[in-house]
Amino acid sequence: METIALPLVLAVSVQLLCQLFKVVFYSLQDRRFRPAYGVTAGGMPSAHAAFVTALTVGVGIRSGPASDVFAVSCVFSAIVIYDAFRLRGHVEEHARRINRLQRRLDELPTAPDKRALGPVPEMVGHSLPDLAIGVVVGAAFAVLGMQLLGTL
Repeated sequence: METIALPLVLAVSVQLLCQLFKVVFYSLQDRRFRPAYGVTAGGMPSAHAAFVTALTVGVGIRSGPASDVFAVSCVFSAIVIYDAFRLRGHVEEHARRINRLQRRLDELPTAPDKRALGPVPEMVGHSLPDLAIGVVVGAAFAVLGMQLLGTL
C-alpha cells in the first residue's frame, strides 16, 4: 500500500461508495434502477465533500495537523465544499428556472418544438445537510480506514 498514498486510496474509495449509495438510494426513491445517479454531481451525500474530507483527514493523520501538506489539503477541501454549495447551488437553481420556463413555453399554442433540447439537468448542487453528511462520512471513513490498516 506504500506505492500509493493511503489517504488517496481512502478518498477514492469513499467517493465510489458515496456514488454507489446514490444509485441505490435514488433508485429506491424513484422505484426503478437508475445507474445514472452513479455519475451525478449533486444529491445526498455529497461525494465531493466526502472525498476531500477523507483526503484531508487521512493526510492529517499521516503527516500531522502542523504539516504544510495538511494545510494545503484543508484549503483545497474548503474550496471544493464551498463550490459544491454556493456555485453549483446557483447553477442548480438556474436549471430549475430554465426548465420551468421551458415547460411554460411548451404549453403555448404557438410554441416552437423544443423537445430536441430536453430539460437541463437539475441535480448538480448540494444542500448544507448533503455537505454535512458527506463531511461526516468522509472523516469517519478516513479514521476507520487508517485504523484498520494500522496507521492510526
